[in-house]
Amino acid sequence: MSVSALPPHQLCGLFAGDNLVFREGLPSGIDAKKPQPLLQVGYAGVLHDAQADAKNHGGADRVLHHFPQQHYQRYQQLGLVDATRAAPAMGENISSLGLSEQDLFIGDIVAIGAVRLQVTQPRSPCFKLNVQFQQPSFSQTMQDSAMCGWFYRVLDEGCIRPQDQLRLLERRSAISLAQAMALYFAPHYDAAAYETLLAAEGLAADWQRNLQKRLNSGVVEDWRKRLHGPAQLQNLQGN
Repeated sequence: MSVSALPPHQLCGLFAGDNLVFREGLPSGIDAKKPQPLLQVGYAGVLHDAQADAKNHGGADRVLHHFPQQHYQRYQQLGLVDATRAAPAMGENISSLGLSEQDLFIGDIVAIGAVRLQVTQPRSPCFKLNVQFQQPSFSQTMQDSAMCGWFYRVLDEGCIRPQDQLRLLERRSAISLAQAMALYFAPHYDAAAYETLLAAEGLAADWQRNLQKRLNSGVVEDWRKRLHGPAQLQNLQGN
């Protein structure tokens, strides 16, 4: 899809929160997001939007999490989300309707109001989603379905307001977010796929490091801890 073929998209909601109290003794901001009249966006993060795990969440490549509103309906159809749950239950900062992982590409430069952003990676689902929705297979289903949402790095700081539209300014790679997930989350080792994804301009540094580790080792890393959490939590979830 060319830049001109993607029309502006209106936002449905903006969210942030700095309360890291969660459940099962886990610190997390996933359940703390509240509607905001604006997001004050900086290069390193969003004002009053805290991250409990700085290693796996947040950082310059993951300042803003965008999750499509229509995915909630699909997860409801799969029986994984109650009909009362909606944005920002996934822990997202930005909600919109219609825009999906097929429409945006790794490295895309977008503008939301005066803030200029770059698409860096899809979300890598983690076990805290299982706790959030009380579904032990939620993170695995999200990874398999590729309905993950995505992250941005900040190129120009500023404020995002609910009335702002997302506009695509530049396309820097030929790899859509959906294609990136298909390459990255495939269970079997595929050196050619990793080389293809590594060549996508703008890809998050964390994904670059993981792909290079695979190429160096010849194996795909074990995802079980990310998807299902520590053993004691797996027992609580029934895994």
